[in-house]
Amino acid sequence: MSEQSPAADAHEGSDGARQGSGDALPEYAERVLEVAELIPSGRVMTYGDVAEWLEDERRERTAGAGRPEGGPRQVGRVMALYGGAVPWWRVVRADGALLPGHERRALDHYRAEGTPLKEPGGSGRGRMPRLDMRRARWDGETGTEGHT
Repeated sequence: MSEQSPAADAHEGSDGARQGSGDALPEYAERVLEVAELIPSGRVMTYGDVAEWLEDERRERTAGAGRPEGGPRQVGRVMALYGGAVPWWRVVRADGALLPGHERRALDHYRAEGTPLKEPGGSGRGRMPRLDMRRARWDGETGTEGHT
């Protein structure tokens, strides 16, 4: 089974390189994917965290000039279209719910990496765990300390 994000099969070259419908990825998409690659194994960032990281980087690069480039929805769109070549399961919803339609593949990755999970309460039958966002969330620092 392929480790692709939604729609990513159509966007990955035969050598596994990232590619879009043209010759090159949009600059914003490339930067989103670079952040996804920085997230340590066993940790996650939300779509909003990635957007905030990129906005902070943009402000530093441009001394605060210009408009913001994107928010959580734009990050989600980039991951849906181009995320197959990066660890897509590490960029997640803020509520800790697993990516609809890809829950089992993501869960396999989380368990293999030791990502903190919250098992479903009650009978739990047929229900998927959620990410334990308090423990799994990576704040972007070089260490692997999560948010407190």
